[in-house]
Amino acid sequence: MTSGALALIAAVVFAWGAFSARLERADLTAPMVFVGVGMLLALGLPAGAGAAGVTVLTEATLAWVLFSDASRVGLRELRSDAGVYGRLLGLALPLTVVAGAAGAWLLLDAPLPWYALLIGAALAPTDAALGAVVITHPAVPARIRRILNVESGLNDGIVTPVVLVALAGAASAHGHEEATVVQAVLQLAGGALIGAIVGASGGWLLRAAGRRGWTDDSFAGPAVLALALGAYAASVAAHGNGFVAAFAGGIAFGQVAGRGGPREVFYVEETAGLASLLVWLLFGAFAVPLLYGRVDLALLLYAVLSLTAVRMVPVALSLIGTRLGARTVVFIGWFGPRGLASVVFALLAVEELGESAAPAVAAIVLTVLLSVVAHGVSAGPGATRFGAHSPAPGAPAVGDPAAAARLRRSSGGRSS
Repeated sequence: MTSGALALIAAVVFAWGAFSARLERADLTAPMVFVGVGMLLALGLPAGAGAAGVTVLTEATLAWVLFSDASRVGLRELRSDAGVYGRLLGLALPLTVVAGAAGAWLLLDAPLPWYALLIGAALAPTDAALGAVVITHPAVPARIRRILNVESGLNDGIVTPVVLVALAGAASAHGHEEATVVQAVLQLAGGALIGAIVGASGGWLLRAAGRRGWTDDSFAGPAVLALALGAYAASVAAHGNGFVAAFAGGIAFGQVAGRGGPREVFYVEETAGLASLLVWLLFGAFAVPLLYGRVDLALLLYAVLSLTAVRMVPVALSLIGTRLGARTVVFIGWFGPRGLASVVFALLAVEELGESAAPAVAAIVLTVLLSVVAHGVSAGPGATRFGAHSPAPGAPAVGDPAAAARLRRSSGGRSS
């Protein structure tokens, strides 16, 4: 990367931090701005430049996001709407994966069922940061904002094993002997165990050290940042799955760390917020150019269906009987944007499968790109219109850590 490109990136990050609130009022989101800047940078980059660095950054960012999201969701928060979360994560999410895989198999002529499953699973998790206006809009009832946040915070961790099994199946079908579905399942179990041990141990140690006054508060946050990466790296070194380890580590840390845990996780969220901005910029620079010459009517139709029927129909079916109302169900179904997790899954596919993953990656990239624009533009007007018809708009939920975390991540660490 040239010094000129680095200077441009630094200037854009600074400008977004200084004027983000004003730009958001103009229905511009951080992903929209940084993907656009990345596409401009791509015009001056040689093909394949910096791909390794992109993978490292995106994997670290997803590990931080999974850890922080998991650590923030407490049992009390889940208990308040346990039935709705169970329906969205236990029914709507699997149906979305199946519908997305079936659509990929029928429309995109996937060479193997594993590729169809990869596409469907990679595009199933949602990213509330793309529609952060919805999550923080005072007209939207606090309960609905909380539902969207909790779903988004957990579904990427839940669907990660499915993506990795699909990758292993596709690699095995292409003759990669080291990659089998059985090994993938064992890696998932190993990652969960290692992550839980690392997260619980780290949480207990920080809590015990804090009680004795051994911890400098200014370094507690970086310690948790390192703990999240440590869970990921330890699992990878032991041939487990790093992403599952980060997610399991976050859950364990959140349950053990005590009162200081949320304050320490804040540092992880701030770092993940900045890293996420860079990931979106690199997505525009390295992933979007992969679409050149690959977009056709079938691919475009699949991307549109993925953002609408494939997501919204399972959500509607799963929420039957919850008395949320048709307007609320449509609102929840539409604001399921695809984001960081899908980008990382696409990059993993390139890393694991090489050129054979190109059609699947194109489907993921186009869907995410459309989501960045469609959900970014519709977030403000959609929240306002929905709030106008809501019987109880409500103020931001007090103590709702997920909402604050999502806003900080969408705006590169700027607190609300």
